[in-house]
Amino acid sequence: MSTLNDFNNENSNTSDNPTFDSVLKVRLSRRGLLMGSVASVSTAVLGGTALTACGGGGSDAVAATPAATATSLGFGAVPKNLADKVTVPAGYTASVIYALGDPILGGATAFKNDGSDSDFENRAGDHHDGMEWYGLSATGRPSSTSTDRGLLAMNHEATTDETRSSFFLHTNGGTATLPRPAAEVDKEVAIHGVSVVEVKKTADKWAYVKDSAFNFRLTPLTDIEMAGPVRGNALMVTKYSTNGTRTRGTLNNCGTGKTPWGSFLTGEENWAGYFFRSATDNAARGNDKSVTSLNRYGRSQGAASRHGWESGGSDDKYMRWNNSKIGTSADGSDDYRNELNGMGYIVEIDAYDKSRTAKKRSALGRFAHESAAFSVPAAGKPLAIYMGDDARNEYIYKFVTAANWDASDADPLSRMAAGDKYLDSGKLYVAKFNSDGTGQWIELSISNPTIAAYAGYKFADQADVCVNSRLAADAVGATKMDRPEWCAVNPANGEIYYTLTNNSNRNVNATGSSQLVPDSANPRAYTDMKGSSAQNGNPNGHILRVKEGAAGSAATTLTWDVYAFGAESGADASKVNLSSLTSDQDFSSPDGLVFSPSTGIMWIQTDDGAYTDVTNCMMLAAMPGQVGDGGKKTLSYTKTDGSTLAVDTFVGKTPTATNLKRFLVGASACEITGLCETPDGKAVFINIQHPGETTKMADVTDPTKYTSQWPSNAGYGLGKRPRSATIVITKNDGGKIGT
Repeated sequence: MSTLNDFNNENSNTSDNPTFDSVLKVRLSRRGLLMGSVASVSTAVLGGTALTACGGGGSDAVAATPAATATSLGFGAVPKNLADKVTVPAGYTASVIYALGDPILGGATAFKNDGSDSDFENRAGDHHDGMEWYGLSATGRPSSTSTDRGLLAMNHEATTDETRSSFFLHTNGGTATLPRPAAEVDKEVAIHGVSVVEVKKTADKWAYVKDSAFNFRLTPLTDIEMAGPVRGNALMVTKYSTNGTRTRGTLNNCGTGKTPWGSFLTGEENWAGYFFRSATDNAARGNDKSVTSLNRYGRSQGAASRHGWESGGSDDKYMRWNNSKIGTSADGSDDYRNELNGMGYIVEIDAYDKSRTAKKRSALGRFAHESAAFSVPAAGKPLAIYMGDDARNEYIYKFVTAANWDASDADPLSRMAAGDKYLDSGKLYVAKFNSDGTGQWIELSISNPTIAAYAGYKFADQADVCVNSRLAADAVGATKMDRPEWCAVNPANGEIYYTLTNNSNRNVNATGSSQLVPDSANPRAYTDMKGSSAQNGNPNGHILRVKEGAAGSAATTLTWDVYAFGAESGADASKVNLSSLTSDQDFSSPDGLVFSPSTGIMWIQTDDGAYTDVTNCMMLAAMPGQVGDGGKKTLSYTKTDGSTLAVDTFVGKTPTATNLKRFLVGASACEITGLCETPDGKAVFINIQHPGETTKMADVTDPTKYTSQWPSNAGYGLGKRPRSATIVITKNDGGKIGT
C-alpha cells in the first residue's frame, strides 16, 4: 500500500488489551545513520521491453512439499539503488507484460496514457497487487502442469492520488475539490477491484492475450454474494440488498490466496476510508451500537472520504459511498447506513469461469484483510487459513474449517461449491503471544462467555461477531501487533510467516491505548534517521514465524520467534539490527510474502518509506529455517523516568550470504508486491505498484517533473505517465528462478 497517502496507518484500536501477557517497559534508543558499503556488482536494468543482466498472495503455499527444494541461493545479490528502473541479478531477464489501462475487454482502444482514456472497466486496473497463477492447457482447460499458458488473477488495490483526485488518470490532474465530476469518479471506481487476464508464452516471449475469452474484471460495482454467517443478517440490509444477501463490489484488494480446490481469494484491505459519514450521524443513529462499530473500524462521524466519490451525483452508485443514516426506515433498507458492513472480507472468485458470482466469505472475519494462506492440506484433517489485519496495533487471525479436507473436492467443476463447504463453516481464532515464546489461538465465538458478556459492545449473534471481529478480538485480549501484512506457509514444514511491516506507535514512554510500549514479539522502539528526519517506533518492521502445536492446523497453542528484523546493515546491533543483516540483505518494511512451491524459496517484498532515501523498494530471496533455530536476545532499555527493564525476544538464526540476499530493486517511488510462478518455477510474475507516486499533482502535465517514467522508459506503451505493471522474470539459462 502507498506510503504517500497511507491508509494502513489507520489506528482505531483503543482497547486496553496488553501487547503481551506481561507488558515490559523499555527505553527508546537512537541510532545514527550508518551506511553499509555497497558491493560493486554490475547488474541489469529494464531497458527496451526486456531486462537483460550483464554482470555480477502466499501463492501456492497449499501445494505439497517441493520435489526438488533449493538448498541455497544461486545468484549475485543486487545492490541497493535509486534508479528509475527495475534491477535484477546477472543472468536474468525481465519483461513488462501487463500495465494499467491495457485493454482486455469490449473492444477497448489502445491506452494513450495521457489522461484522456476512459472505459476502465474494460481495461487493466491500477495498483497491481497480489496475484495467483491458474494454468491453461493448449485446449483451454484448467491445468496444474501448464508452463506456457495461464491466467493471472490480480488485485488492483488503489490509485495514485494527491489531495483526493487520482491525478494520473485525468488530463490535467482532475478535481481535488468537492463535488467531484461524475466522469472522474467513474474512472477512479473502475480501476479498483480485480482483473483476470490470460498470459501466454510464444517463442520464449511472454505477453498478455488482449482478446481472450477468459479475461474479465470485477470492480466496486460488481454484484457479489454474501456467504457464511452474515448472509441475510440485519447488519447486511441496504438499499441495494434489502434482504441482506448481496453487496456491490470489492474494494482496496491487496493480498491473495489460492485454495486447495483451485479458486482465487482476494482480501479487502483499507476500504473504510472510501466512505463518508456526516458530522451529525451519531445522533441520527440514536447513538446505537453501530456507532461503536464504525468508530472501531475507523469511520468516526464527520470522517471525510478518500476520494469524495459520494459527491459524484444523485445516482445510487454515488450515494452508496455515503455511510450516513439519511433514510427513515428502521432496518436501513432505504439508505447505506450499513454499507460498511459489506466490506472487509476475503472474497472467493472462480478465475476460470467469469459466469460464476463471487462470494464474500464472512466466516473468516471482517477487518483490513491482506493475504489468506492455507495450511498444508492433509486428508481427513481440517484446513487452517491464516490472515492478518493490516493496521497499527491490530491482530493476527486464523480460520479452521469445520469440514476435513477431501482431495476429491479439487474438482474444476465445483470450485465455488467447495468454497461453500470449507469457508462458510468453521471456527475463527485470534492470536495471543506470550513473552516466553509461546502463544494461544483464542476462538471468536458468540458462545465464548468473554465475548457474549463484553461490556464494550453487545454482540447479537455469530454474524455480529464476524462483522465486528476487531471488537471480539478486543474482548478476549488479543495481542496488538505492528501492522500484520501478508502471511505465507512454508510448504516444507507448515510453519507460518507474517510480515509486520512497521508501527510508528511503538514508544518506550507510551501512555494510553494507541501508543504501545514494545513487547516480546514487537520488541523494538527506536529512532531511524531518514536524512535529517527522525522516524520513531518500529519503522523497519520484522517477520514473525509461528509453529502450530501438536494438533496442527486445529491447534490452539503455538510457539513463535522472529525470522528476521528489518534494519539498515549499519544500525545498532543491540537495539535495531538484531538479525545482523549485511548490505546485501538489509531491508525495511516487509510486506508481500510468498513461498515458491517449486524451489521452497521465500520471497520477501517491501513497501517502504523509511529507507527510501537510500534505495527503492526491493524483493529478497530467502531459504528459511525453522522456529527455534536461533535464540533469545534481551533488549535493555531505560525510560525517561529512569526506570530500566528488559525485553526478551526470540530471534531466528543469523542469515548467511547464501540463504538471504536481495534479488530485485524496483523503479522510483514504487512498491514491490504480488508474486506467482509457473509450476516449473522457471517464470516468476511480480508487480511494480505506483511508480512515481511522489509526483505532485501540479506537475501532471510535465513529464520532466515526474519522479518516475516507468514503464514507458523501459519501452512499454505510450505516454510518459508512470503506470503500475506486471513483469515476468526468467533465467537466461532456462533454470528455476533464484537457484
